[in-house]
Amino acid sequence: MRLHAPTGVVLYLLPGLWSVSLASERRPDLLSVVLLALAAVLVRGASCAVNDVVDKDIDAQVARTASRPVAAGTISVGKALLFGAAQAVVSLLLLAMVNGETALVVAVSYPLLVAYPYMKRIFPWPTAWLALVINAYVLAGWSAVTGSIDYPAAVFGLYACGFFWTLFHDTVYSHQDKEYDRKIGVRSSALMFGRSSKAWLAVFIALSVAGALWAGAEVGTGWAFHVLVLAAGSLLAYQVVRVDLDDPKSCWDTFVTNRYYGWIILAATVAGQFT
Repeated sequence: MRLHAPTGVVLYLLPGLWSVSLASERRPDLLSVVLLALAAVLVRGASCAVNDVVDKDIDAQVARTASRPVAAGTISVGKALLFGAAQAVVSLLLLAMVNGETALVVAVSYPLLVAYPYMKRIFPWPTAWLALVINAYVLAGWSAVTGSIDYPAAVFGLYACGFFWTLFHDTVYSHQDKEYDRKIGVRSSALMFGRSSKAWLAVFIALSVAGALWAGAEVGTGWAFHVLVLAAGSLLAYQVVRVDLDDPKSCWDTFVTNRYYGWIILAATVAGQFT
């Protein structure tokens, strides 16, 4: 479940909370927020289980991932899949307690999550697939509040914000293992962009910020929203300047700290409704 490394849960959950915040108009339902958070932990855990099974042979060849339970042989493939399936089912039960539409949105994303580990073998830009899938939680968050899958334009602004944010942080993440990926023969953003990675990271920041501003304009947020969104973008820009993409530790540190961008966007969605 990677509970010792919760950054992945945060990156999955926060876009959903952006939607909850904007859709709630100052009064989010605490129980729905708690259920969304618990479900996010389980969905991420299920995804990790599937990923560990599909990538067990690759993980065994990479220093950073060789100790993962399936790759190391401490957990069998069958038990890992059973554990993953149990988490996937329980997460849907939790979301169904919010409403059926929310559970449906996440259920529809499951096949795409299962397909993701295969993308690095057949698709030149696997990060784009990941960004497409995990930001389904934006849709889930809005449905959790409204009980509807008839989404306004603001939702697509938030989706764009999350999509390009994912492209940013997963590109940085992929630079940790680029030499192993090159040797093994799998694809990644690091290998795709190469020396141009920082330029692309800057583009992703600009597009993510633009998506957030679009969402804010659609719902009529106040000045604090725009100030905080621009501050969040500045934080990511600073990280681009600072990160050494040839140093795995620097990449990991940047990946972990980039979650503050998501928290600032969440703060913006709250503050923008009161200013």
